[in-house]
Amino acid sequence: MRITDRLLSKIDRIAPPAQVLAHCDLPCGVYDPAQARIEAESVKACMVKFNDSSDEEFRTRATFIKEERSDLVKHHLWVLWTDYFKPEHLERFPELHTSFWNATKSAGEAKKTNDVAVAERLLAEIAEIDTIFWETKK
Repeated sequence: MRITDRLLSKIDRIAPPAQVLAHCDLPCGVYDPAQARIEAESVKACMVKFNDSSDEEFRTRATFIKEERSDLVKHHLWVLWTDYFKPEHLERFPELHTSFWNATKSAGEAKKTNDVAVAERLLAEIAEIDTIFWETKK
């Protein structure tokens, strides 16, 4: 038995760990698909600005920001998917897997293109997730 294991064993005897149950990491109300939507709106705006400009330095900056925001869309979606949604939500809304899959794939695709249609599709996919999210809050 390692020293750390012996110490933990002694600590457990002094104060056994309490079982704690929680619905999410923090009190409910901190999760919202709006965070992903705001970043997706930024992705779309960067694409529009890129397409409207002929300045290569500006276009490079717009591309960099768009890619950064695309990653943030994925981050916010993953946090929502992994920290908020639970098995009972999936039972009630079996399309959740596909909705998150499509949205995160679209966010990844947005990094590779300046096609505004991709950003619009991403926003529509986030809107689907948003609709389900608010249904779970009723």
